[in-house]
Amino acid sequence: MFVNIGTNVYTKFIPSWIRKHASNLVFVGLLAMMLYSPTRVWVLRQFTWAPSSIPVAERKQLASVDWQLKGLNTPDLNLKDLRGRPVIVNFWATWCPPCRAEKPLFQQLYNDYQSSVYFLFITNESSEQVAAFFEKEGYQLPAYQSVSLPPDLFRTTNSIPRTFLIDQTGSVLIEKTGAANWNSAKIRRLLDELSAISKKD
Repeated sequence: MFVNIGTNVYTKFIPSWIRKHASNLVFVGLLAMMLYSPTRVWVLRQFTWAPSSIPVAERKQLASVDWQLKGLNTPDLNLKDLRGRPVIVNFWATWCPPCRAEKPLFQQLYNDYQSSVYFLFITNESSEQVAAFFEKEGYQLPAYQSVSLPPDLFRTTNSIPRTFLIDQTGSVLIEKTGAANWNSAKIRRLLDELSAISKKD
């Protein structure tokens, strides 16, 4: 008799408690998932959209392009020497979840446009940290450290990821802070248009 009463109380109490606290349980579960880095990165990637182009009348011109970069897995270069192609500049870090979320998208874009677009992935981390991260994730992207002071436009905020798309004339077409879908059809069409201009010139 004692066992039967206990079982009845148990089977009635637990379902009602779960129903009463269902929303709290869901919230705690989602919070736990977001605190787990791989899940957090995956969720962020699902909610990235293509960045918007800056209206022509509002576009800024790089005042100076004398910016020396140290290659971590690629030769050193200076921005002023990159001529005839559009440039994508991405400030990032291996510990930054939004940065990690958009890296696979950048890799897909780089695979198809590395011969017609300059890609500069700028970080403050060491070559060892970058190499370990790239090897683990299977990335093959050109990473750099800033040696000289970046152009003023790149220093308006310390937030990352921060990405710029610059055309062949030094005009900034896109300025985006936060994760974005850089492998979208919209971005690919824009790069195709810029690449076509490069070939004409």
